[in-house]
Amino acid sequence: MNSYEVYDIALAPSGAQKIAWVRSHMPLLRAIEERVTALPPAERPLAGVRLSVSIHLEAKTAYLCQVLGLSGASVCATGSNVLSTQDDVAAALAESGVSVFAVHGESDADYLRHIEMCLEHRPHILIDDGGDLVNLLHTTRPDLAEDLWGGCEETTTGVIRLKALEAAGLLRFAMIAVNDARMKHLFDNRYGTGQSVWDSLLRNTNLLIATKTVVVAGYGWCGRGIAMRAAALGASVIVTEVDAVKAIEARMDGHAIMPMAEAAREGDIFITATGCKDVITTEHMQLMRDDALLCNAGHFNVEVDVAGLAELASSHYEARQNIEAYVLPSGRRINVIAEGKLVNIAAADGHPAEIMDLSFAVQYHSVLYLIKNRESLKPAVIDVSAEIDDLISQELLTAWGAEIDELSPQQQDYLNSWQV
Repeated sequence: MNSYEVYDIALAPSGAQKIAWVRSHMPLLRAIEERVTALPPAERPLAGVRLSVSIHLEAKTAYLCQVLGLSGASVCATGSNVLSTQDDVAAALAESGVSVFAVHGESDADYLRHIEMCLEHRPHILIDDGGDLVNLLHTTRPDLAEDLWGGCEETTTGVIRLKALEAAGLLRFAMIAVNDARMKHLFDNRYGTGQSVWDSLLRNTNLLIATKTVVVAGYGWCGRGIAMRAAALGASVIVTEVDAVKAIEARMDGHAIMPMAEAAREGDIFITATGCKDVITTEHMQLMRDDALLCNAGHFNVEVDVAGLAELASSHYEARQNIEAYVLPSGRRINVIAEGKLVNIAAADGHPAEIMDLSFAVQYHSVLYLIKNRESLKPAVIDVSAEIDDLISQELLTAWGAEIDELSPQQQDYLNSWQV
């Protein structure tokens, strides 16, 4: 029997409708569902496996959890951000048989309690988004990792934390860097973040983007996608970076580059996507134009110093749903979306369903890899295998009804030879 702690189980019909919508637009997961449900329960690939999942708890994640459950796993799910949980989706997921512990807008204490409750499922495999499950297993509750074979990490920020643990010699189990798979970061981080950030900005502000100057902090895959979509909407784009090579790439992509202290004077909209802290500080905010708009597309709410802004401001008020306006002593206003939390999921619906279909297909096949290789895995950060990337890319082309060329034996010999 599943257990749950959600806001209101009666919200389930609305959540089920959302899950049904994304299911119809996620052909890779749907194909997995069709394959596994054709098998007797005892022969399903995840039969007997316990899984704990901490990902933004909205419709696409819910469908992943359902497919994992239909594959035979016992699944326990929680959120990875207090503002990204959708209460109706959490209720629908609980009603479908998954153990769920998550409530939108819950306190930090309740959020951590729910993370711990999810780990009390004593998972064989965990799926993490940002590293909160892993962090708890390495700090206060290492006892809950006794049955663990390994896990998968969804985000850039989470992989950074994992690699720091590994470098310090503290990582206790194998973790697959799902974020670094080609079929994840090339599409999820660039096209998913690029579209979903602007979806959030457009729906929350109802402002024209053309004519605006947009400052994008960080030119990794997420920053590239955000800048690309900003330019497509008619904005002028400034990129701030600490990596000279990425700065040059941004310039060659047609964007201006400058330090944040200079960009602060120029920008109308500021979007951070670095995975680092103190990217926009109160010193920068005091240089900004009246009505500047700030938001964060990195996993943790440490990139924009919202707490410092609150101390600096003479007053603040809700300017619009999901937007808090802070009035500086000078009278200028600084607007912050979603409290500086992940803007595309805390104040919108996250990445498009088709994008998360790719990412979650990588997650699913990575789980199968962990099961198959659990006896030989050592505590380390592991890359997603090329075979998984190739499998998913071919399956997507098939779902699209598209074909590509193949190398002939002669072409393969030519490419593998040092002789012309």
